[in-house]
Amino acid sequence: MGWIATIILGGIAGWLASLVMNRDASMGIFWNIVVGVVGGIVGSGIGNVTGFLTTDSGWFMYLITATLGAIVLLGIVNLIQRGRVR
Repeated sequence: MGWIATIILGGIAGWLASLVMNRDASMGIFWNIVVGVVGGIVGSGIGNVTGFLTTDSGWFMYLITATLGAIVLLGIVNLIQRGRVR
């Protein structure tokens, strides 16, 4: 996937994850993109290891794994910041 598509999907995934984790008010578009891209890396790694993602997976499957990875990442951030998951 190209860099532009990665940034766009990362932004969408980070925004969705911030809505799920109730952190949308404290994050801007930049941090949504960062969390989404890093979550995509985490989600893709987990998806490749478990066999959930293949080379034929489309953009929707990458969006799902990036969103799940971003949710995990935001959960870890919540644990570090507050000592609990929201």
